[in-house]
Amino acid sequence: MKVHMDSGYFCFIPLFRTVESECDDLLIPFVNYFHNENYNHSAKIIRGRNEHFIEHANLSDQKRVTDSGFTIEFQGRKRKYHYECESSRYDDSLLVRMFEYDAQIALDTADVDKQCLRVEFPYSGILLLRGKGDFDKADIELVTPGGAVRYPVAVRRMSDLDLDVIFDKDLYFLLPFYIFNYESRLNAIDSNPEELEKFVEMYREMVEELYKKVENQCLSAFSYGVIIRLINKVVHKMTMNRKNVQGKVGDIMGGKVLELDIIKARHEGIEEGRAEGMALGSDKEFIHSVERLMEYSDITAAKACEMLGRPIDEYEEAKKKMLVNV
Repeated sequence: MKVHMDSGYFCFIPLFRTVESECDDLLIPFVNYFHNENYNHSAKIIRGRNEHFIEHANLSDQKRVTDSGFTIEFQGRKRKYHYECESSRYDDSLLVRMFEYDAQIALDTADVDKQCLRVEFPYSGILLLRGKGDFDKADIELVTPGGAVRYPVAVRRMSDLDLDVIFDKDLYFLLPFYIFNYESRLNAIDSNPEELEKFVEMYREMVEELYKKVENQCLSAFSYGVIIRLINKVVHKMTMNRKNVQGKVGDIMGGKVLELDIIKARHEGIEEGRAEGMALGSDKEFIHSVERLMEYSDITAAKACEMLGRPIDEYEEAKKKMLVNV
């Protein structure tokens, strides 16, 4: 069994897993797109375990971590899903890996009733960050003494998506990986000032559109922050040898990051929009975060505080304390 160990495996796949595990409002449209579902905000996501041990023919065990495995509960129905994000082009070994994971996910909730073992396989899909193709599914066929059964694995490619489709279908989940569509052109873009400016303008407009989604309550401020951070990381990784692209786009995305560990803050109990607000850290850090938001997003202090989940009077009080302690 071939396991991909390229730079994409170490850099990009954990980022996919981060969005999947942290942002429900990003995951639901992603599932709708992959499997033609019609889930809305009332759908409940139940995360499964990502670690599985695959037993090989020599009886050795190998731990594998799936990119995503979860159940969606909606209108009285529960359905399992499993997705893998692949930075290499499609090859047949992917189906072997998908079946291994699917089987383990099915066994996690296997039900035994006297002489019958029932396993429920997930709806599965592969997101390909690189490469083109003319098929949107692959099949896994199980031939058993009781008969053959076949199930599909959905295949989607970043190369099939442009920004209009991403925003139309609310696929903000995929924005960090959009640069893969320009991978073959990055050297040319880096050396051509006119092309570079067009490329930078695309990211500038991307951020502006994302922020409009937050203002229109189509996207949570938390998920907005996660997307911005991940776009910044992926662009930085993909442009290591293209200093002009890295510098220009980095100025836009890096400025939005705010040097605020959004996910850590979430895990510590900070929930956006709570009336009472909760501390993001010291008064100094809070003031710094508000002022960075104001500077780079061109918004008021009140709006910045709202995005951070704290009332404006806490910001004003913190400013007064800082002046007293100077």
